[in-house]
Amino acid sequence: MNISSNFDSGKIEVIEALDPQNIQLRIPNDTNSEHFQWFHFRLSGMQEKAVKMCIQNASEASYPEGYDEYYAVASYDREYWFRVPTFYDGKQLTIEHTPEFNSVYYAYFAPYTYEQHLDLVHNAQMSQECELVSIGKTVEGKDIDMLIVGEPDESKKKIWVIARQHPGESMAEWFIQGLLGKLLDEDDAVARTLLSKAVFYIVPNMNIDGSIAGNLRVNTKGFNYNREWAEPSEENSPEVFHVRNLMDEYGCDLNLDIHGDEALPYNFISGIEGIPSFDERLKNLTENFIGTWMDTCPDFQDTHGYPKNEPGKGNLAICSKHIGERFKCLSLTIEMPFKDNNDLPEPECGWSPDRSILLGESVLQPIMKVVDHLR
Repeated sequence: MNISSNFDSGKIEVIEALDPQNIQLRIPNDTNSEHFQWFHFRLSGMQEKAVKMCIQNASEASYPEGYDEYYAVASYDREYWFRVPTFYDGKQLTIEHTPEFNSVYYAYFAPYTYEQHLDLVHNAQMSQECELVSIGKTVEGKDIDMLIVGEPDESKKKIWVIARQHPGESMAEWFIQGLLGKLLDEDDAVARTLLSKAVFYIVPNMNIDGSIAGNLRVNTKGFNYNREWAEPSEENSPEVFHVRNLMDEYGCDLNLDIHGDEALPYNFISGIEGIPSFDERLKNLTENFIGTWMDTCPDFQDTHGYPKNEPGKGNLAICSKHIGERFKCLSLTIEMPFKDNNDLPEPECGWSPDRSILLGESVLQPIMKVVDHLR
């Protein structure tokens, strides 16, 4: 029996692995941070043998409620990820499984690796509607990739979509894959119409370093990017620094920040009701966006979500709120589940890469609804 995590986004610590029915594991902290929750590891040598793997420190994780009624994902080919029996007793998270093959991967959610990211952005640039640009370097010197979709024109609306500020929220990049696939479909009438009216600036992964390191929440210097927007620095939060500067240069009429939520088993939006500039125009835009998405996509809802901020109480260090105030524009945080969508449960896979992709495709409908009214 062998357990390893020395690969892209791998994260686990083996305490003891002598008895297949008593494998003891721990999740290490994010790099330079007290946060932890994400795990991703490979088990080999246990084909057709029942294993019981206990993550000892689950109750100390950043969001232990995320393990309530949660099922880990597994894969034999790293393409199809399915759910396996998982139990949380308030202290330990226990995964029980009998692998059908000699090697199997387990993860908190289906990973989206750096190689997949590179495939995504380079395939996208093959479209005549898309340009791939490097807007700066991460703290570890990797390129920060941005896709410009549509022919830039001063008269067009400027729409920004960013994802994975929190690197462990890999469903966010699956979402971007879906959005890009539909937006770059030359035969799609919604995409063609939108690109005649708007240019899209898309950053599929805002935290490449943290993603590769297997972090949940921070980059490899320990910075939570979604608290950096008021005062980003090129030294500590370069992705935020460069994106915000480009927003200032190009303008921003709509901002969508794509995330995942550990605890809530629903897709929902966190809005900007608490920013000082929230007015009737922004209220109407928010309601039209949410209402249209609910009407056109049963996977999206507005019953379950975060409490709305009281007027003037929004945290302007958070991306959607800072950008909404900075540009007086519609700016929304989109959240997807790590678990399942309880409105439309799918027990075999739960919330999955395929469903994240489809949700990404579907977001073009509410964008279409509001695009003419963004300014």
